[in-house]
Amino acid sequence: MDTAMAAVVRETGAFGGMLYVLPPGDNALWLVIVAGTPHEFAAPWRRVTLSDPIPVADAVRERRLVWIGGQEEMARRYPRPALVLPYDFAMAAAPVASGTALQGGLVLLWPGAHPPQLSPRERDAIETGCRHLGNLLRQAADRGDPLLPADRPRTLPPPAGRIPFPAEAAAVTAFVDRLPGGSCALDTNGRITFITPAAAELVGADRADLVGALPWEVLPWMDVPQVEDRYRAAMVSRRPQAFTVLRPPDAWLSFELYPDFSGISVRITGTGTGTDPSEGAPASPSAPAAGPSRAILLYHLMHLAATLTEAVGVQDVVEQSADQLLPALGAQAMVLMTVEGGRLKIHGHRGYRAGIVGRFDTITLSSDIPGSKVLTTGVPDFFATFAELRRAYPSAVHEDGMASWAFLPLIASGRPIGSLLLAYSRPHAFPSGERAVLTSLAGLVGQALDRARLYDAKHHLVHRLQSALLPHTLPHVPGLKVAARYLPATRGLGIGGDFYDLIRLDERTVGATIGDVQGHNVDAAALMGQVRTAVHAHATVGASPDDVLAGTNRLLTDLDPGLFTSCLYVHLDLATHRARLATAGHPPPLLRHADGRTELLPVPPGLLLGIEQDTRYPVLEIPLPPGCVLVLYTDGLVEAPGTDIDDATAALAGLLEHADPTDLDAMADLFVRHAPAPGDDIALLLLSLGE
Repeated sequence: MDTAMAAVVRETGAFGGMLYVLPPGDNALWLVIVAGTPHEFAAPWRRVTLSDPIPVADAVRERRLVWIGGQEEMARRYPRPALVLPYDFAMAAAPVASGTALQGGLVLLWPGAHPPQLSPRERDAIETGCRHLGNLLRQAADRGDPLLPADRPRTLPPPAGRIPFPAEAAAVTAFVDRLPGGSCALDTNGRITFITPAAAELVGADRADLVGALPWEVLPWMDVPQVEDRYRAAMVSRRPQAFTVLRPPDAWLSFELYPDFSGISVRITGTGTGTDPSEGAPASPSAPAAGPSRAILLYHLMHLAATLTEAVGVQDVVEQSADQLLPALGAQAMVLMTVEGGRLKIHGHRGYRAGIVGRFDTITLSSDIPGSKVLTTGVPDFFATFAELRRAYPSAVHEDGMASWAFLPLIASGRPIGSLLLAYSRPHAFPSGERAVLTSLAGLVGQALDRARLYDAKHHLVHRLQSALLPHTLPHVPGLKVAARYLPATRGLGIGGDFYDLIRLDERTVGATIGDVQGHNVDAAALMGQVRTAVHAHATVGASPDDVLAGTNRLLTDLDPGLFTSCLYVHLDLATHRARLATAGHPPPLLRHADGRTELLPVPPGLLLGIEQDTRYPVLEIPLPPGCVLVLYTDGLVEAPGTDIDDATAALAGLLEHADPTDLDAMADLFVRHAPAPGDDIALLLLSLGE
């Protein structure tokens, strides 16, 4: 697999790539191999759900190649990853499949100087590489040895460079030493592999301490976002970068970075003392760095903030927080909890076995429970060892196998609403700077959780309202087969004005109705309930289809709700196998005849309900012999932005023609599954007469 991944990167001319796998039955892609770039750069996207606004998710979900030609296009189409990697580079994402079975996704990266479009040779290389990777993944799964997600993706080493002869190496060293200023080399992970004596003297450190270290870890004054940002820019864009930084107390140093596939060559020169040559240079810290670097935390803070703005419900907050925080902070487990009615409520977790976390869910909150002080006081707790945890909570049992813990307050509107537990499998010191960052990150999670809980409460309320207004069950009528579906709009609160109903009038007659009230809010749902009740009331007293709609229309014009309603009413006579239909501006129904022929019924149009009080609604009478299927639907089934409604209706008719008329439930599921990405509610009612 490593060889195949390296080959596709090489054959496409990319400088780096990332391979994701899609485990069977999972809805998320997991990063398993990284080539040509540090795996830390991809940490925010170690796990990508198929619905995330990320190129690889779109590529896999839609089974197509996604090409991003540069920084501007990335910012326009995918603002979230552009916020975390604000550099000039090109990207391709493609599905990895074996036959028709999806196995994962492939991401390839090119320098910012790449032409605006992929060449035919590059496209062919991507397709060939994806097929090869897909076949290897399938073969591994067939052997019982699938490529599974790990704590961190495997990073492939860069291709071997040219090895100089000993005499040439000595000449190169002498040449570099004679150059003014200093020089050093960084590998692809940012660690110093070589540094000249002059460079070591400029930065004020011993060469032995510098080789093998990250500059911003061994030199405290380099632990500023600007330094690592320029390193990241060089690695991602593969273009030269430069910056100036203060070496305390007053020496300004200029750094020039020249990247290639093997790492970065750095030139260091002194620019004198006194005033910063570049305006607004950041202040330098005086203590050594510990934990994640400032730049990494800054980017993850921005990415988490952007991600949480899109989180809708509580589970979204849990998943997004775990996806972002664990890889960014080097933690191995997380628990999100609140207190409700004096009891602990576990909203979600990652990295812990369900049995351990489950024992704490719904238990009465007491001072013996680790982290309980954070829930009541809003003050964070950090425990570098279990001994420290045991001193604070004497009854604590070390059963999770972790070495260090951080209990962070979730604050919203100035009050604690819960706690975020981060656990580390190795000892973690929690220096003061990192404690501040962790508390800030938890604050973002707390605000998002507060919004999500409010959303979930509203969603539950409107769902109950919607359920109360729609029929819980449809009446059983001998000789009539029925199937119904309702799907709320994909936007908003998931409530709207679409409705359907089946009304048993007597032993051999039935009324069927479907309608759509304008809007996607509580007002639309409330009016929908009134319309459905009015139709039901007029139908049960024996009114004809035109009178049912006319009576309902008079009610709506009297109420003057400011919303318009479309409605279709059908009167079915099971004894004579005939149907009479009237419409108030509603999409015409489809009829599938017993021989498979399908037609759009030409019901004479009538004005929408609630516009004019004295409106007449013409009636269409048709035969409805056994084996026919009558399809009533709202416009959400055939209407979407960018979709021609006539084409969508014709496509629906084609599905109806080839569907099994004996299984209405399967037919209804088929129609809903092929709806054109609805932004509107969908209501569907299928009717078929037996012998």
